[in-house]
Amino acid sequence: MAKSIQVDELTLGVCYYPEHWPEALWEDDFRRMRELNISVVRMAEFAWAIMEPEEGRFDFSFFARVMDLAHQYGLKVILGTPTATPPAWLTHKYPEVLNADVDGTLHRHGMRRHYNYSSPKYRELCARITRNMVEAYKDHPAVIGWQIDNEFNCESNVYYAEADHVAFRQWLKARYGTLEKLNEAWGTVFWSQTYTDWEQVYLTRPMANPSPNPHLALDEKRFISDNTISFAKLQGDIIRELAPQHWVTTNGLFGHLDSHALTDEVLDFFSYDSYPQFSTIFPSDDENSLKDRAWSMSLANVRSISPNFCVMEQQSGPGGWVNRMEMASPRPGQIRLWSYQSVLHGCDLLVYFRWRTATMGTEIYWHGINDHHNQPNRRVREVGQIGAEFAKIGGAIAGTTYQAEIALLQDYDNHWDGEFDVWHGPFQWQSQRAWFKQLQYRHIPADRITLRPATTLEDLAKYKVIVYPHAAIMTDETANLLQRYVEQGGKLFFGARTGYKNPTGQVNMRPLPGPVAELCGVTVEDYTMIKGTAKAAEIKGADGRLAEGTKAVGFNEILRVDKPDVEVVAKYASEYYEGEPALTRRKAGSGEAWYYGAAYSEQVVDALIDELRLVSPVANWLEVPAEVELGIRASDAGAYVFLLNYADRPVAALLKQRVQDSLTGVWLEGEVELPAFGVWVFERPSA
Repeated sequence: MAKSIQVDELTLGVCYYPEHWPEALWEDDFRRMRELNISVVRMAEFAWAIMEPEEGRFDFSFFARVMDLAHQYGLKVILGTPTATPPAWLTHKYPEVLNADVDGTLHRHGMRRHYNYSSPKYRELCARITRNMVEAYKDHPAVIGWQIDNEFNCESNVYYAEADHVAFRQWLKARYGTLEKLNEAWGTVFWSQTYTDWEQVYLTRPMANPSPNPHLALDEKRFISDNTISFAKLQGDIIRELAPQHWVTTNGLFGHLDSHALTDEVLDFFSYDSYPQFSTIFPSDDENSLKDRAWSMSLANVRSISPNFCVMEQQSGPGGWVNRMEMASPRPGQIRLWSYQSVLHGCDLLVYFRWRTATMGTEIYWHGINDHHNQPNRRVREVGQIGAEFAKIGGAIAGTTYQAEIALLQDYDNHWDGEFDVWHGPFQWQSQRAWFKQLQYRHIPADRITLRPATTLEDLAKYKVIVYPHAAIMTDETANLLQRYVEQGGKLFFGARTGYKNPTGQVNMRPLPGPVAELCGVTVEDYTMIKGTAKAAEIKGADGRLAEGTKAVGFNEILRVDKPDVEVVAKYASEYYEGEPALTRRKAGSGEAWYYGAAYSEQVVDALIDELRLVSPVANWLEVPAEVELGIRASDAGAYVFLLNYADRPVAALLKQRVQDSLTGVWLEGEVELPAFGVWVFERPSA
């Protein structure tokens, strides 16, 4: 059962760093927060040096004063354990706590997250500051919960300190038991890599040709995830022991971390940091790029961990460090748009980063609600509008969940293996993005879900369509689960490079697509990556199902039909495999298994959406243009339709029924303009 945040109404918060400001500013800050309907502040996650200025000398008076004043103004407090920023005395005295590059070069003091999770000394000191901090603040009436550390695996998600090599060996011993089993799993007979002593085993190390054993590389990522979780659990267990009345969370979704397992084992719910401008700072040659709207794809991932979650940092201004990550200033209306983007996808507690823009340090250009000058500005006014709207609709929306009948399926093993393996990794992103984008533009809500060992048929059966495009690592157990999903009525879509590896990352000696060949009724006879002399073949669908000139991108598999009930939906129309099957469908039970021997493109996805007759859930009473994101949050008590306009101009919507915008109270019908960056929230009318 997924863990969700439990609040009675949509709640607004802000990240606050009182250590950056004169104490004389605090009271005015808290007064103005309350005027904006901000009721929660996050603090202390970077303040270890204040609470333990010297080893073993603790002083918790500073934040006690801050929280006393916050409590007077009716503010609740989320406290962060400060272990993301060890103080200088610690890293100077105990350099073994530092992280290291693959060549062993230590990450020196002066940044953040420059430690390793494996150091026994660092774990000892983190446990001590956490225990003392919780003891000091556990009974304060303002405290409602704890954030463990900050952004696990952000900035760096690989670890090569000496302590990490030691911990990796211990993890491998627990996983494999013997060197014989390790050698078998890693295929070390290749290139005479066989290990005869555990001390010979290391994480990735420098080599002339930077291509480590791929099976080691996969296990390395699994180890990093497990090690991160155990580091988080060390702190989570202390908080639960001393302050069981408080909830525990952390903010994440970074690399080499199973955030589902982290939440299961350590957290009460998952939290996320939402910065939609990250989707806009890298150039794209895609004319129809989703831009900041693409952030909904990440938020959909968060929903799969906690259907209702906290956004611990919501972008409230232009962003950037002194030397990188420059982001444009949000246009008028975009802060509100992005806030409701988070709410649509399941956020019930939204905390802005930050109250006031820092005047010092690396993040002096990572703007908050208030500018450096601390005078009124348009961002403050916009947050005030959001606060007033939360007060109006928050009780109805909180606890409702995002509704979707289509899911994009993924898993950690294939994601991590695909980081290194270019024969399937890039296609995962291509296909997931193509499906998500076209579903977005056609106003068909979709989930992104993660296949895990505990995933059941019940988890999958609520979706009419599941897309699992390039699962190179595939077990017979997974194939059996997917077959049962199809037989009970689901439509399942595979893509090229499915089913050719086992969980160690070794290639199976069986016809492709391996464990799902029987379900799909096809065999891959030949294949080519589309690169160099190989050009993407054109494909043609039966009865004009595909537009002229549609190409099978990324990878081309030539399929052989093995069962008489397989329908060839499209064939290759060029290259040496012209006329051979490219896209097939086979009915099994009440459902269908589709196999496409390439990576999905927008053109192909559009054709499949038409073929499946997928339409927007509000198509009978509402028409909106592609620039608008549509989604629904619902519970037994009711359903709410969100419309978010990402365009910098007004767009026309056609309302075939009279509905009321819950944010303004205005009734709307007929052709109506949704303003630039505008937001509407309707209670869904009865049929």
